[in-house]
Amino acid sequence: QVQLVESGGGLVQAGGSLRLSCAASGRVSVMGWFRQAPGKEREFVAAFRWSGGTSYYADSVKGRFTIPSDNAKNMVYLQMNLLKPEDTAVYYCAASMAYLSTLYDPGLYRYWGQGTQVTVSS
Repeated sequence: QVQLVESGGGLVQAGGSLRLSCAASGRVSVMGWFRQAPGKEREFVAAFRWSGGTSYYADSVKGRFTIPSDNAKNMVYLQMNLLKPEDTAVYYCAASMAYLSTLYDPGLYRYWGQGTQVTVSS
């Protein structure tokens, strides 16, 4: 069993930056970030494969968000820059011990963080 603990989030003006953190209690294959806005489905934001150190991003956040990692602390972050009001959502950290051939489906991730609210004002 792996536990994920998130921190960060909050209220920021459009164009600003925020950083979310996610700490895993055990080694996993992939860690990702998803978000869910009111009335919408949970959507993929970014993911990081520990093996190979490869990062993946949704088209909507490419060039604005990055997913730095800290192998020693078993943590990933979501660095969010140039935030837009449409980025407003609850952000969730997710992880899988198993290898995932596709990273975009939230149903494939076994472990989830508690979620943290990100609100971007215009």
